[in-house]
Amino acid sequence: MEWRDTGILLSTRKHGETSLILDAFTPNHGRHAGVLRGGVSRKHTPHLQPGGQLDLSWRARLEDQLGIYTVEPLRSRAAVAMADRLALAGLNAVVALLGFCLPDRAPYPTLYKQTEDLLDLLGQTDIWPLAYLRWEMTLLEQMGFGLDLNACAVTGANDHLAFISPRTGRAVTASGAGEWVDKLLPLPPVMLGDSPRDELEILTALKTTGHFIENHLATSLGNKPLPTARAAFVDRVELMTHP
Repeated sequence: MEWRDTGILLSTRKHGETSLILDAFTPNHGRHAGVLRGGVSRKHTPHLQPGGQLDLSWRARLEDQLGIYTVEPLRSRAAVAMADRLALAGLNAVVALLGFCLPDRAPYPTLYKQTEDLLDLLGQTDIWPLAYLRWEMTLLEQMGFGLDLNACAVTGANDHLAFISPRTGRAVTASGAGEWVDKLLPLPPVMLGDSPRDELEILTALKTTGHFIENHLATSLGNKPLPTARAAFVDRVELMTHP
């Protein structure tokens, strides 16, 4: 068995004395692990930072084996991330969430493309939090927990949407909320694409998507604890909002 693909490195871990197991997200083979022989060498180490873009070749005798990787670096994002605290926190959140929820060897080409585009925006502080929010909404959708923000779940109206049901992920208008208003999550206009970039709205939106990641996505994975990197990124966005 053999294939070649591009991929975003999610993580590495030691394997024996000189090798590493690489966990990468690829467009055609999904999240896929493999052994890189000599991965701890000076030749490979500078290129094996999370978020880096790699040209990957994988081979194994049988399809269900761990297999062997050979890699060539395509793009490093470490320097950009290390130069900016928001970029570093964002990069850590992205790779941690992908490692948290992606099943093995299931392709998600749409999510891969949006992830690649998002990481290519690292360092552009003025637009990155909004791009990350869009990515997180796509992540929920691709994992089967997409938010339905097209019309009110109560009235059917598609304007004046102000809340989201924490149970169903469906939008609700202010008039449709009624006595349940205190139990609903806020739906800031930035989630609907109806307002210009606003840091406070983005922060509110991240807390709303965070509810679905923690209480729906994580629950479906056996109540796995969320990676702390996501909370660290939200904290960094909050610091930008309230310096």
